[in-house]
Amino acid sequence: MQTLRSHTLIVLASLAYILVSCYLVWIDQAYLALAPVGLLAMYCAIAYTQWTYLALALLTPLSVNIEEYTDSFGLFIPTEPILFGLLILMLLRHIQDRAFEKEIWRHPIVWAVSFYLFWIFITSVTSQHPMASFKFFLTKLWFVVPILFYGPNVFKQTKHVKTFIWLLTIGMVVAITYTLIVHASYNFGEKEGHWVMWPFFKDHTIYGAAVAFVTPLIFGLYFMKKHNPLMQVTIIGLAIIIVLGLYFSYTRAAQLSVVASLCVLAAIKLKIKFSWIVSGVAILGIFLFLSKDAIQMELERNKIEHTTKEGFSERIQSAANITTDASNLERLNRWSCAIEMFKERPVFGFGPGTYAFEYARFQDPDNLTIISTNFGDGGNAHSEFLGPLSESGLIGMLSMIFIVIAIFYKGITLYIKWPTDDKEMRTLILSMNMALVTYFVHGTFNNYLDTDKAAIPIWAFCAAFIALEISLKKREQLN
Repeated sequence: MQTLRSHTLIVLASLAYILVSCYLVWIDQAYLALAPVGLLAMYCAIAYTQWTYLALALLTPLSVNIEEYTDSFGLFIPTEPILFGLLILMLLRHIQDRAFEKEIWRHPIVWAVSFYLFWIFITSVTSQHPMASFKFFLTKLWFVVPILFYGPNVFKQTKHVKTFIWLLTIGMVVAITYTLIVHASYNFGEKEGHWVMWPFFKDHTIYGAAVAFVTPLIFGLYFMKKHNPLMQVTIIGLAIIIVLGLYFSYTRAAQLSVVASLCVLAAIKLKIKFSWIVSGVAILGIFLFLSKDAIQMELERNKIEHTTKEGFSERIQSAANITTDASNLERLNRWSCAIEMFKERPVFGFGPGTYAFEYARFQDPDNLTIISTNFGDGGNAHSEFLGPLSESGLIGMLSMIFIVIAIFYKGITLYIKWPTDDKEMRTLILSMNMALVTYFVHGTFNNYLDTDKAAIPIWAFCAAFIALEISLKKREQLN
């Protein structure tokens, strides 16, 4: 009898929700119908926090920015409200019973990220646009704190690392499949390739970065263990979709980043010493500096532009075209503005999130392109390193560099130290390192850490490295 009453209440509540939703749609207030969904999400975040965290992996590639519909403010739905809720929940839990494990505070990645956030706060105080900077700082907090600091609690059960990777890959495959279907209806045209991933991605550059990020992951899932025939076919099918998505993204930086990740894979597998790599990079840097005039002349001879008809080698060559390729020239324009902004305010910069408000007056007329705007409303600095340089000064850029160094130092050493008899986790750690390589190589040319598409998987992988290292230390102590 009690069960019947419960079912009746559920049916009546559902009917009432449908009727109210229909009325709200009729009066053009449909967004109010999402309120119960928000309440349900809050309940799940409190009662099933770990699964809410893992669900973000699936939801991130499929989130939608409501700015595309409201023209008022940007907010990724449903990921950002969940992140903000998790941030508040984590802070309340930490005040009550210390939600974050003590071990994470001693980790180099946490030190580097904490200093990065601290410097963003300091430069928000000194910002030319304090309101914009503190909004940027708040956004960073809900992207970083719940993912990086709570993540080790989730990933201390190592099986959740694999779950997160699977969910992220599946979500991305859904987004890629949708994009390929829409793109195919336009015969995979290059112009259409800039927007067919909408509404899940703003443009092809961030879409390409996300596709490149999951490319090593799908191969990691394939090689981590011997699968049954059905699972092998399934993973191969997913890999084909991802590779097609990468090719038809027409994003040269993303494709170059995958090549770079393969170079890092070769260096790790061949056990090339870090000191050798540093020496090689230093020698290469000296050679490039001494040969800069000859290189400049050679680059100016490069007239290959980015088109859909070019092969892979031509596509790579077009990435070095700084004479006629508008995309490359505009990127150089943005970088030049960032450097000039740094020269004017080298210590504190103009403030986090202020590049778009300030860079217009730093544009050199000789650097302007057909896609430049005189009002400087074209976006950001197109670099994860030069952006902080202009907005938070030299220390801001160095803080980002320290984060990257900490991530790869701990990630690669974790792979080296992980027990060889645990092939599954060892392979996943390697694939995670390669995925991070794709992003930070891509981050030289673009910056997306202020969006959920990049921030959630990157900080989650950092959290996974922290959790796995803590687990490894506990194993060693027991032995």
